[in-house]
Amino acid sequence: MSQLDTAAEYDENAIRFLEALWGDGYLSPGGPSEVDRVVENVSLEGLTGLDIGCGSGGVTKHLVVKHNAAHVTGFDVEKPVIEAALMRAARNNLSDRLTFVHGSPGPLPFDDESLDFVFSKDAILHVPDKPALFGEIWRVMKPGGFFVASDWLISHDGEPSDDMRAYIAAEGLSFNMASPDFYKQALESSGFINVSLCDRNPWYRNEARTEIERLETSRHKEISAVAGKDYLEKNIRTWKAMLKVLDSGEHRPTHLLAWKAAN
Repeated sequence: MSQLDTAAEYDENAIRFLEALWGDGYLSPGGPSEVDRVVENVSLEGLTGLDIGCGSGGVTKHLVVKHNAAHVTGFDVEKPVIEAALMRAARNNLSDRLTFVHGSPGPLPFDDESLDFVFSKDAILHVPDKPALFGEIWRVMKPGGFFVASDWLISHDGEPSDDMRAYIAAEGLSFNMASPDFYKQALESSGFINVSLCDRNPWYRNEARTEIERLETSRHKEISAVAGKDYLEKNIRTWKAMLKVLDSGEHRPTHLLAWKAAN
């Protein structure tokens, strides 16, 4: 099984750029308000969980501070983001409730039936073998637990359009996108029940336009100073390529919720 690419795709400059755009500790769109929407149909209070693809730890922290999870372990295969997450936990005196693990692609380094929930925010698109990962998530989850996530999907399982190919090339990241039908079937085949998906394309179409405005005008100078002018201009081109596949409906940001049956 493969999970996230072990190459440092999210290096220190990428972290600085994305956090400048989306907020301290956030490497994916929407900041804390979008995380709140992902988990709005579940309660994390008093539970022990795992954040797969935790990035620099802002979301993991939010699950503990805002949603009162007892303890959350953030897991990522990229060392720079784990180092940033560890520093964030220490700065906020949360090291007793937050653990961050840098691991290699492969089976998750957690015991069978040891977690109440598993969370992920826009990270599973990097995983080539999603059925294997969903099987691992099911393995480490206690009976009655749940998997709750947001991810970037594609509207179909055929060859991507020329616009989607251009967008993925512009990102320069290890995207392995799959359709909503694929996700649902893979989760159910892994043993999950009551699988539900919520399409977030309409929200992100509008949000991406706001992000482009920030990059080009209202926050151009600030973000250029943080990440460098060339890096910023590259990402403006990437965002415009992304907007094409958002507008066409081929790019489908989606919320996911699935349950492991209680014994």
